[in-house]
Amino acid sequence: MKSSTLSPSRSKARPAKSAKSNGKGANGATLDVARAQAQIERTWEQEILPTITEYIRIPNKSPHFDAKWQTAGHMKRAADLIEGWCKKRKLPGLKVERVQLPNRTPLLFMELPGTGQDTVLLYGHMDKQPEMSGWRKGLGPWEPVREGERLYGRGGADDGYAAFASLAALEILAEQKIPHARCVILIEGCEESGSYDLPFYIDHLEKKIGSPSLVVCLDSGCGDYERMWSTTSLRGLAGGELRVDILREGVHSGDASGIVPSSFRIARQILSRIDDEATGRVKPKEFHAKIPPERKTQAKFTAKILGKSVHAKFPWVDGARPMEKDLGELILNRTWRPMLSVIGVEDGLPIHVDKDSGKAEKSKPGNVLRPFTSFKLSLRLPPTVDGATAAAALKKIVEKDPPYGCKVQLLHADGTTGWNAPKLEPWLEGAIERASVAFFKKSAAAMGEGGTIPFMGMLGRKFPKAQFVITGVLGPESNAHGPNEFLHVPTAKRLTGCVASIVAEHHRR
Repeated sequence: MKSSTLSPSRSKARPAKSAKSNGKGANGATLDVARAQAQIERTWEQEILPTITEYIRIPNKSPHFDAKWQTAGHMKRAADLIEGWCKKRKLPGLKVERVQLPNRTPLLFMELPGTGQDTVLLYGHMDKQPEMSGWRKGLGPWEPVREGERLYGRGGADDGYAAFASLAALEILAEQKIPHARCVILIEGCEESGSYDLPFYIDHLEKKIGSPSLVVCLDSGCGDYERMWSTTSLRGLAGGELRVDILREGVHSGDASGIVPSSFRIARQILSRIDDEATGRVKPKEFHAKIPPERKTQAKFTAKILGKSVHAKFPWVDGARPMEKDLGELILNRTWRPMLSVIGVEDGLPIHVDKDSGKAEKSKPGNVLRPFTSFKLSLRLPPTVDGATAAAALKKIVEKDPPYGCKVQLLHADGTTGWNAPKLEPWLEGAIERASVAFFKKSAAAMGEGGTIPFMGMLGRKFPKAQFVITGVLGPESNAHGPNEFLHVPTAKRLTGCVASIVAEHHRR
């Protein structure tokens, strides 16, 4: 994930012209906000939401979570659905093309002519995270349910709405005859797997993409649903499968314990090399970076806006509490400090496969000392730490000097570098503020995000002079990647208007 740097004094940015109009075009035309809102309401309720509802039903899991995605055909179904909707849009000159390189996930490439020499690049993705357990009764990952302002189901907010919102925003400009730059839209199918296919498409489409001066990414989060949020930084990621082998096969625990060390205890000992189990602080200096002063200031400012919702938005069990009391420090933990998570047990623990359903379930273990333990590790990194270097360091740390001479491996070690936003140009800072006031009726805000969007780091390196607006609808309780994910419909509608307003102002900057 990437984004723009917005000062903490966002409320002092140039005020919106009025609640009625915003985004004056080069030909003197002005974006009529009330008219735009009416169009957004019609488009979303009559055309977008019914299509996203169908999209949620498609289990198009990202390749890392569905090795047979090509034969399953779900990714193709999702691409067909989105492509078909986009081709029906009444946008003069719009070209919609599906590009699919051999043995790679599909990518939708769209191009809309504009005036002038500039290009705006809008980005989203169509692949999804896996099901995840814990959906409340009546909900499920592939069963869309609309409850008031929320549309539940996997992928609606992360990131199925992006293609629809992008074209709906451009339709507003077309309907009001507001000029804009040439626009290119990329919807990839590999983001949840680290976007490993995307560099090949960026190279393949280099001439068609051109050199964007503005990048708009609709795959990020929002601190609340009250204003437009921009992402100022994204964490990187290093990880792999930690596997500890001590025996060739399991043995009676009564016979072996006290002689043979537990593979679980050894794994726990190795994990302590990475972080302090009492505080969660990551120990090796290789994984840390100096936090820029402006990001510390921004964290304090954001903490004042969000208050206890910084931590209250999570589904705590009764009596549980966050790692820190200071809200600003919690935000910095989430955005600029390395943090280790064990996100899964890869193998080594007893599993029972039901013969009728084929589902893997936990089984009651025998009183056996297991031969090995394997954990899936996720080490979130500060935005400026190189992901590949961190992955190599992580592998070296866990594999060095194995306790009791056992076999320790970090398998499939990999890393992705995060991103820290360049300073916003004054025109864009003002445009974001005016868009937020016009469509949300409140000043915009900005914060770092704890996740990773590999595409943003890639574009930042390829187009170092581009400005970035990284935003999204993943706010409190929306729970991307987890159970009960939902799209907050009013925010998606308002954000559509904000994108239209910003693209219009980009043209006249």
